[in-house]
Amino acid sequence: MSRDICIHTWPCSYYLELEKQWVPGKLSLTSLSLKFMTDKTREILVNFPLSSIIEIKKEASHFIFRSITILEKDHNKHWFSSLQPSRNVVFSIIEHFWRELLLSQSGAAVEESSSPMTKGKELTGLMACTQKRLEDTARVLHHQGEQLDSISRGLDKMESDLDVADRLLTELESPSWWPFSFKLWKMPSETKPKWDASMASSKAFGKEGIVIKIPAVISQKIESHVKPGRLTVLVSGLEIHNSDSSLMHRFEREEVDDIKVHTPYEISIRQRFIGKPDIAYRLISAKMPEVIPILEMQFSKKIEFLEDALMLRSTRTSPLAEKGYSVWHADPEETKRSRVGCRNRAGETG
Repeated sequence: MSRDICIHTWPCSYYLELEKQWVPGKLSLTSLSLKFMTDKTREILVNFPLSSIIEIKKEASHFIFRSITILEKDHNKHWFSSLQPSRNVVFSIIEHFWRELLLSQSGAAVEESSSPMTKGKELTGLMACTQKRLEDTARVLHHQGEQLDSISRGLDKMESDLDVADRLLTELESPSWWPFSFKLWKMPSETKPKWDASMASSKAFGKEGIVIKIPAVISQKIESHVKPGRLTVLVSGLEIHNSDSSLMHRFEREEVDDIKVHTPYEISIRQRFIGKPDIAYRLISAKMPEVIPILEMQFSKKIEFLEDALMLRSTRTSPLAEKGYSVWHADPEETKRSRVGCRNRAGETG
């Protein structure tokens, strides 16, 4: 599956019902499935698509072990415990991708993705990706063009006001008895500065210049504490809201010092300070592949692709990329060669 890219891997234990014991291993989440591999034998005990899940819950096993239970359509129930860095983190991320998959109503497409894609479907996908990128680019360029027009009008107004000020200063420098002086003590109404209106218009435009909004799982400083929220990309900057739509932080465009792309689904944003802690947020979202190309265009000198994302970014040089194929839908064979398995990123910092 070309879209089945590893998102995260967490150390945990899986309960074997037949043997009545917990087996240590790693739980891996991809964009379309969940799987568990044992540490000792490297055997895959669990591997099922996210579309087959009907319920995800937090429960306690034997009233002691804090666990996550996942119920499939065939009523198979899976128990996962000893989750690192915490049960809340793992639950929030898995639930987010599961719900986004349901909301996108792509369950049927997921089941069909196991069959070989025909050439017609592949070309249709390429055209859809190209159209999406062009729409995003046109939207950003349109907003930037409007801002440049507003700046140009402001500069013209400044020039006019400076001309008036220059005439007034000339009058002040002339003696009161000079017969050729002009009484310009009152500024004509048409030359009065109107910066308040233009500035208000600019601010309103900045708020309304929304490029894209996506749901996300957000963490700050301590990765064991996560919360659902939303990332909004504006022409003038970035905004992070919590699940109640309250603003957590707003990054003005010039305040963003670096954006790191950890995977096609995970990024971190940082604003540096001297003498006090940096402001940094880490965001994971099923919709992140739609946002990263926009961020790369807006913050081209500040965005950095880390090891797990470099392979996907390199596909821009391929013929498919030149035709508009999304860099975040990597070729399955390329993904298989470049990524042997999911690495544990639970201990990484933003």
